[in-house]
Amino acid sequence: MQIDKEIDTRGLNCPLPILKAKKALAELQSGQVLKVVSTDGGSIRDFQAFAKQTGNELLDQQTLESEFIHVLRRR
Repeated sequence: MQIDKEIDTRGLNCPLPILKAKKALAELQSGQVLKVVSTDGGSIRDFQAFAKQTGNELLDQQTLESEFIHVLRRR
């Protein structure tokens, strides 16, 4: 999977990872892919809700030790 942009939100708590992702998505073209790395445990459900509300596609979510990876495609 090609990642067009990656942002690091480690150490930030809700709602900052979502806000930073929203800003990063706004800089991408339709169809481009954003990867977000977070340490906020609530980010799994936050990004699921964010994708539903905004129409961006949540392609993947992974938990690697204490990090949560979210991959979104801009609508």
